[in-house]
This record gives sequence, C-alpha cells and structure tokens, in this order.
Amino acid sequence: MQRRRLGGSAITVTSICMGTMTFGTQCDEKQSFAIMDRAYDAGIDFFDTAELYPVPPSKQLFGVTEEIVGRWMKTKPRETVILATKVTGPAHGWFVPPVRNGRTALDRIQVTRAVEDSLKRLKTDYIDLYQTHWPDHGARYEDVLGVLTELVRQGKIRTIGCSNETCWGVMKSLSAAEKHGLCRYDTIQNNFSLINRRCESELAQVCRRENVSLLPFSPLGGGVLTGKYVNSYPPKARFTEYRNAGERQQKMAERFLNDRTRETVARLKAIADELGITLTALSVAWSKQHDFVASTIIGATSVEQLNESLAGSDVVLDAETLQRINEIDADIPNPMKEDGLRRL
Repeated sequence: MQRRRLGGSAITVTSICMGTMTFGTQCDEKQSFAIMDRAYDAGIDFFDTAELYPVPPSKQLFGVTEEIVGRWMKTKPRETVILATKVTGPAHGWFVPPVRNGRTALDRIQVTRAVEDSLKRLKTDYIDLYQTHWPDHGARYEDVLGVLTELVRQGKIRTIGCSNETCWGVMKSLSAAEKHGLCRYDTIQNNFSLINRRCESELAQVCRRENVSLLPFSPLGGGVLTGKYVNSYPPKARFTEYRNAGERQQKMAERFLNDRTRETVARLKAIADELGITLTALSVAWSKQHDFVASTIIGATSVEQLNESLAGSDVVLDAETLQRINEIDADIPNPMKEDGLRRL
C-alpha cells in the first residue's frame, strides 16, 4: 500500500485510512475489533475517529467510539498506528453537540478539555492528527490555532487539521497561522466521491498550492456507490431508514439519492463491470488517485464490507477509464444536492 505525507508534517500514512464512525452503534465492540484487525493486517496504519462518534450522534453514546478504539489500541504497538481524532465544534444545525461548561463553539477551554478527554478514552499520551470536526467561523482563527499550537508544543498532538471546512476557512486559517507564527492545518477532511466532485475545483487548488492534504470521507457516497440503491431501498440500509426518520434525515437521503445520482451510479457500474471489478473498488481507486489526496477514509460495518473496499487499494485506473468517468461527470455534473453545509 502506498504511503503519503500529511501536508508539510513529518507524518506519512497509508493511502487508505480506516474510519470508525460505525463503532458503537452498527458495530459492537467485537465486530469493531475484527474490522480494525483486518485493516491493520492489510497494512493500514491510519485510523480516524472523533469524540462525537458513533453516529448518529447522541449524548448517551458520545465518546463511545474513542473508548472502543482505545481498548483496541492496547493490543497493538502504539508506534505502528497513526491515530486521528477530532474536537466537535459548533453543530451548524446538524445535531445537538455536547456542551462543556456552557460552550459548544471552539475556544481554549473547549479544545483543551476535548484533547484531555480524548487522550483518556484512547488510552494514549499523544494524538497524531487532531482535527476541528466542524468549523467555527464566528471565532478568531488565531485563538483556535493558538491553543492547538500549545498542545503541539506540549507533545499531546503531533499535527493539526480541519474537517467540513470551506476554502475561505482554510485560507483564513493559513493566513492567521503565518501572521501569528502558529501551527497551520496540514489536512482537511471533506466529503469527496464520484457523486460529489466539488473538491476538484477550488479546494483542490488550495490543497496543491498551500500543501494541505485532503482526507476524503464517504468515498462510497454514503453507500450509494456500492450500487445497492440503484433499483430499490434495501432493508436496514442507511437511507432506507432515513426515509422514515425525521425531516433532517429525509433531506440527507434526498441529497444522496435522486434521479441524477442513480443515473451516475448506473453508468459507473457499467465501467466497473467492463474492468472486472466492483463499483466499490472503482470508487475507492478513483478517490485515492488524486495528487491532492493523502489518504481515503473508508468505513465498514463488517469485515466482508471492508474487504470490498480493500479490493480497490491496489487498483490504478488508466487514462481511458478516467476519461470515461469524466464524461459521465460532464453529462451529470454535481449530482448530489447541495445542503448548504459543504460548499467548497
């Protein structure tokens, strides 16, 4: 498996990262351990979690995923795992965030306590990559970066990144870091897939020119790019459940599943079939085959599901295949509906 550097940091990671947001809800601890063991045995050394996980987020389960990952970490030499986690930040209407001392935004107390709590749950004395899960555009970037810089100097975190951030937010943070002599974000973790290619425009240029690595999440488009929703809503599948849930979940399902995403998936599946690989493998291979991507984050609810994604780890798509994929995008640009949160 290829290794790539995270921005301008000293950290290199595998081109595939194991995401953990299903651990504690869709996966119990035994299943979670089995999935992480399989990823580790396959050569993956990069694992991503968050204090907010598992999803859907809830006050009762807050931190459970980190606890599971922490217990698993004790079974492996610490230096063989590159560990990433996140401080929640403001919710932007998506969920009700945890409240620390009356605070839900990003400030010194919020970040400091979040790091200390994550270190305890993860059973480690340092975090390799610490990320702001949601941006706080109402805060001064120099204040947020200031406390993160102190934590780097204390040895509690090695480098920093952001998630669900805009191009404006990334550039604002980099400017603040340069002006005040603070640590800069080395990574950004945003939604990027064959049905959501917005990162290829402005954000890609920011990443290339500013040496910030993209860590794409949801490379399978929330499961849409497995092809399972092309003709039906499978029982117990995420968006099948969302259709019968609250208004927010219904809108999320509509964002991922519509006539345009279904047509895109059907045409992509024809390409995958001709190549003799699964649509899942095609999607993972395409995601990691970008020069501004350091590591593609995959998730799983079973070892079998993980194996499907791992099948794309060594696939390299040739120029002809990439051109055919681009032709689909030209015919059906940006098939995922915009939700106002992830504009890049």
